[in-house]
Formats: sequence, structure tokens, C-alpha cells
Amino acid sequence: MQHRTAVSTVVSALCGVLALALPAQAASADQAGHIIVFGHRGASAYAPENTLSSVEQAAELGVDWVENDVQRTRDGRLVVIHDTTLDRTTNVKERYPDRAPWSVSSFSLAEIKQLDAGSWFGPDFRGERVPTLEEYLDLLDDTGQGLLLELKQPELYPGIERQTLEVLARADWLDLPHLSGRLVVQSFSAPALRTTHRLRPDVHTGFLGNPPVSQLKQYAAFTDEINAEQHSVTAAYVKAVHGMKGAHGEPMHINTWTVDNAPAATKLARMGVDGIITDRPDLIAIATRPRTSQPS
Repeated sequence: MQHRTAVSTVVSALCGVLALALPAQAASADQAGHIIVFGHRGASAYAPENTLSSVEQAAELGVDWVENDVQRTRDGRLVVIHDTTLDRTTNVKERYPDRAPWSVSSFSLAEIKQLDAGSWFGPDFRGERVPTLEEYLDLLDDTGQGLLLELKQPELYPGIERQTLEVLARADWLDLPHLSGRLVVQSFSAPALRTTHRLRPDVHTGFLGNPPVSQLKQYAAFTDEINAEQHSVTAAYVKAVHGMKGAHGEPMHINTWTVDNAPAATKLARMGVDGIITDRPDLIAIATRPRTSQPS
């Protein structure tokens, strides 16, 4: 059992009282008019980002989808971490002071597993480790959450698209239940998404960014979602995205990031976005509750 903070316990209790139930499947959620709340790097306002504790915290908050970032170690293992360097979220400077700039790709998995990935966030998380993608997927199968998986700077890791799909396949994450409502692969790299779509056309994909309306048809050939930065989203842009059919023949979705305050979430919900990616999924779930609440 991972450590919990006092703040997270209070927040979890609040969400339990409110009984916020997020949708399990992206497609059905959109059809029902729900806002999907994605825990950005887990519940990263309450636990160290991209760790197993962050996933567990998101699960305690009732969050059905989490977002993560995947990169590759020197010895070819996939790990869940956001930055391409280890210094911000681990104690790598203290443990390996002579190996600047501490790139993920210059360390073996065994070396990375020796790092403390929790103390920077708070003493309750001392000893937290950087998880492998396999460990992350195993935990999500325990919690039942869906995964918005980002290929982080895939140009640094040739072949990571195929390797990620192979790991997903070995973990049974490319079966119908996962493909139909628990997995989306996203990236800022259009070439990486094209490759992913070519290798596994049945995997749903999302492009991180806001391509101009004139180019949406090109993106719709290989992706199902446009996941745009919040300040670039307008009601007209949402309508334009929804007007396109994505790679799987359904209207494209639009999710937005990283939204951590209630007024912004409410505004985006009124514009018609399908999902909101946030460090504070409890707050955003409450802010969007009028749209996501179920009839009594």
C-alpha cells in the first residue's frame, strides 16, 4: 500500500459524499453528454506525478481515466516519467552527481529503480520509484482505470511506437475490452501517431495540439481525438473538431489540458469539450458536475 497525504484523505472523503461516478468508456460518455475527467499524470496535485501512488490516489478520488508519459531507458525498457531528464522528479543529482544532464535514455532500468521519485513531492512519499510501463498497466488493471498514454518525444526513441504496442499486447491491453473503452495513445508527434495507427489500426489515438481547422481532415485520417491546450480552445474550434469523423469513423473528440481551476473547467464544458485533463480531478469533477450528474 502506498503512502497517502492528509490532504488527499480529506478530498477523497469529499468525493465519496458527492458520489461522483465518471464514465468508463469514452464513446458512451460523449454520447451521454458527459465530461470525462482525466487525472494528469495520475492525481498529481496530491501525489508525485506518474507514480503508482498517483494512480492509486486518482482511483481513491473516483477518477476513471489517468494520463501518463512513456520513455525508454538505456537498456531498452519503457518507464513512466514526464521529463526527458531525471533531475526534477528524482534524487538523481545526489546519487549520480557526475552524470549530467541525467537523461532518461542514459540510465539503465536498474539504475533508475534506485532513485527516489517521491521525496521531492513530500516526505510521505519517500522511496517512491519510477514505474515501468508494465507495472503501471498491472496497477490499472487492479483499479479498472482507463489510460491516456503519451509517447513522450518519440523522436528520441526510434521504434518506441512498436515497442509500446508490444508491451501493451503482452499485458493484454490490446484486447477488445481495453481497445473499446480503456486505452488512447496520444502524442505531440503526428508521425508517431501515423506509425501507431499503421501498426495497430484498432488502437484509438489522440493528437496533442491544435491543428488549424483547414488541416483537421488530414489528422482525422490517423487519429480520433484532438487534445488541445486550454487557451487555444474556442466553441467554434470544438464544433469544427466534432464535425470531423476520425480514424474509426466516429465524430472526433476534443479534450483539453491542463485545467486546474473551476471557472475555466465550467467555461470549457459549456463550449462542448469531451474531456478535461487536470492535476486536480476532484475539483474539476465537481465543477463539471451539472453536465455529468445522473438523473435521480
